[in-house]
Amino acid sequence: METVKLKDEFIKLGQALKAAGLVGSGLEAKIVIKEGQVCVNGLTEYQRGKKLYDGDMVTFNGETIKIEK
Repeated sequence: METVKLKDEFIKLGQALKAAGLVGSGLEAKIVIKEGQVCVNGLTEYQRGKKLYDGDMVTFNGETIKIEK
C-alpha cells in the first residue's frame, strides 16, 4: 500500500495518483478517472478534482493509496 502525505488540508485525486507514481501525467490521470478505473473509499469516482482528505483510500489498477496527514 502506497501512502501519500498531505501538505495541505486536502489533495486532489489526479494529483494523488501522480504523487503515488500510479500515472505518469495529469492527462493519464484524467483518462483513467473518466473511464471509471479509480475508486475512492470503495466507490467509483469520475471527478479528477475530487478532494481527498486524511484517511481516504484510493484504489487503481490493483494498487491502494492511503491519504495521511
